[in-house]
Amino acid sequence: MFYDSAKIYVKAGDGGNGAVSFRREKYVPEGGPNGGDGGRGGDVVLAADPGLRTLVDFKYRRHYKAERGEHGQGKNMHGRGGQDLVLHIPVGTIVKNDDTGEIIADLVEAGQQVIVARGGRGGRGNARFLSNQNKAPRLAEKGEPGEELWLTLELKLLADVGLVGLPNAGKSTLISQISAAKPKIADYPFTTLTPNLGVVKIDDNSFVVADIPGLIEGAHAGAGLGHDFLKHIERTRVLIHVVDVGNVFERDPYADFVAINKELELYNPALAKRPQVIAANKIDLSGAEENLKDFQAKVEGYEVFPISAVTGQGIEPLMRRVVQLLEEVGEAEPCISLEPERVVKAEPKERFRIDMEDGVFILSGKELEKHFAMTNFENEESLRRFQNIMNKMGVVDALREKGAKAGDVVRIKDLEFDFVD
Repeated sequence: MFYDSAKIYVKAGDGGNGAVSFRREKYVPEGGPNGGDGGRGGDVVLAADPGLRTLVDFKYRRHYKAERGEHGQGKNMHGRGGQDLVLHIPVGTIVKNDDTGEIIADLVEAGQQVIVARGGRGGRGNARFLSNQNKAPRLAEKGEPGEELWLTLELKLLADVGLVGLPNAGKSTLISQISAAKPKIADYPFTTLTPNLGVVKIDDNSFVVADIPGLIEGAHAGAGLGHDFLKHIERTRVLIHVVDVGNVFERDPYADFVAINKELELYNPALAKRPQVIAANKIDLSGAEENLKDFQAKVEGYEVFPISAVTGQGIEPLMRRVVQLLEEVGEAEPCISLEPERVVKAEPKERFRIDMEDGVFILSGKELEKHFAMTNFENEESLRRFQNIMNKMGVVDALREKGAKAGDVVRIKDLEFDFVD
């Protein structure tokens, strides 16, 4: 099945814990510290794989976690780093932060990779805390937690040419004639419900064609799954507009042509400016010649190619002209951004914040929570070190400014303690 969107949760590996260890030598009680550092946690990496065409794998498994780093050991032995978790996705996939909507990456080249969640660094062993004031440190850091977040994956097919038109205009029949693609074909609208890709070969040239399900009025606003279909032609360089001149459904070919182009422009103005040729389809039916003359009289500025997708009539000249247009256009940008230009400013991040809830002072913030997670609160030296970190960060002074008094309850994550002034 074809899936072009998915929501997944990724968690990078936590860092390994540092070790508390001392050299054991005869007549040397508690010889120097030799606790090793923990290994770094593995990253979660997304890699563009040209062999994939759908996000179906992510519909059945949504949670992914990289390997954590190994713990440090005595004799200054550091833990092994966790193995990165590489997830393969189709070329043309946009990766977004599901919470903020921010675009993290747009993987448009085969082999392109992006780290979406970084592994936590390993905790330092007690050998790292040796100093003139502390010859036998008994503290070590716990590993830093790996990053975690929900991602939205959106696939936009990469194709050179896009087939557009109303339902049942003959797009699927045309792609089945010009390539090895075998889409579902029937004589009623909305036969094609998912995009199809086909490779066309003309002499020594070849290009990829995307057959987009038929569009209807209001597609730019999402009508008839319009957004799901329109996004797949954003990356194409040339459009073939398939128009039914056989009058099978007693419609006005020119009105249909204008309606589809209007939807393209409303969805993305750049699409309406894309090089476009018209395939006047079903020319083999009775009355089609008269309809074609009337249609050509109204269309200005477009090349019209009478074809029959069923019999193959007129298809070769159309394909050769498409090859010429692709050469004229050249390699276009693989992605069209509809978002306004974003200016990134380096702003100092909030180190911590203080909130009140039912009389309890709640501390949060990425930097503070990182130190919290890496502290072993069962170790007295580690606890004192965490208190010193809070003092240096200005947390204690900020609590006083917020009105905290001796005995008030302060909470960080799931740990509560009394404020001591």
